[in-house]
Parts: sequence; C-alpha cells; structure tokens
Amino acid sequence: MNELISIYLKMMVLYTPFFGLSCFLAMTRKHTPAERRRMAWQVALAVLVSSATLFLFGRFIFTLFGITADAFRIGAGSVLFLSALAMAQGKTPVEDREANNGIVIVPLTIPVIVGPGTIGALLVMGVNQAFNARFISLAGIALASMTMGLMLFLSDRINRLLGPAGLQIVSRLTGLFVCALAAQIIFTGIRGY
Repeated sequence: MNELISIYLKMMVLYTPFFGLSCFLAMTRKHTPAERRRMAWQVALAVLVSSATLFLFGRFIFTLFGITADAFRIGAGSVLFLSALAMAQGKTPVEDREANNGIVIVPLTIPVIVGPGTIGALLVMGVNQAFNARFISLAGIALASMTMGLMLFLSDRINRLLGPAGLQIVSRLTGLFVCALAAQIIFTGIRGY
C-alpha cells in the first residue's frame, strides 16, 4: 500500500495537475461545459495509455538504443528540471489554440501533462522495477491519470474556487516540487554512473 501511494504521489507531481488545469482552462474557454467534461476524460485516458506504454516499454527502448539507465536519468532529470524551472517562473510553453483544433492528445496530453521530463521519469521507473512490482506502479499510474481527469472534469469549479491568481500560485509551487524531483533523478543518475 505504501508503494502504491508513493507511485501515485510521484505521478501526480510529474503530471503537474494545476499547470495542466490552467492550460486546459485556457485552451478550452471556447468550448461548452459539456465538451470540456468530455475532453477531461479523453485527456485522462490518453495520459493513462501514454504513461503505461512508456513505463512498460522503457527496458526495450534502453536496450534498443544502447542507453544506460543512469545516463538517461541524468538527461531526463535535466529536461524535467528545465521544464519545472519554466513552470516555477510562470512561463507557459503552450500557445492558445482555436476551439476547432484537436487539443486532447497534442498539446494537452503531450507535452503539457506528459512532458519530456515525465516521459524520461516513466522510462527510468520501468527499467528499474521487478515484474511483480510493475502491477503496483501501473495501479499508481492509473489512479494518478484518473485523478488528473477528475480535476479537469471539475475545472470550472476549481477555477471559481481558486481563481486565476490561485491557479498560478499553485502551478508555481508545483514547479518547485518538480524541480526537487528532477534534482533527485539527476543525483541518482550521477551516483549510479
């Protein structure tokens, strides 16, 4: 149970839910509430599928390209750190899109919620786990994906509760936590290397 909670919390930090929420609100403001609710669950499903695929095939990807897990930790941690630093500074890497464009997969799922740093972290997580521990990790990933979907589903209510300034503050705090997680990934890679 502790391992499930740990994976769930790591994934929630990596998914940067309040940053994703603020991007979701900005990109869907021309959509109806019913369309936003439907899109929220589509994003959650896309996050789950992409995350589980990266987690499960990480070992294969490392073997195919001959990359060591420690080298990838250093690289992925660096990318995650740069993304988190931009988030902590309040910079948005996503442009506003027209309401007619499909935004569920790109840019909401990839790169907003499952960005380069998250991809790297998922690949590294998948390489280091024994087969029986993978089920617990997949359950944690699924719970985090569904929590992300629920947050997006309730985006109008959360926006009214926190307001734009509150969402920005929480997004920046999330960026600081992701910076710390990135530093840990980099230090683990350097120590292992």
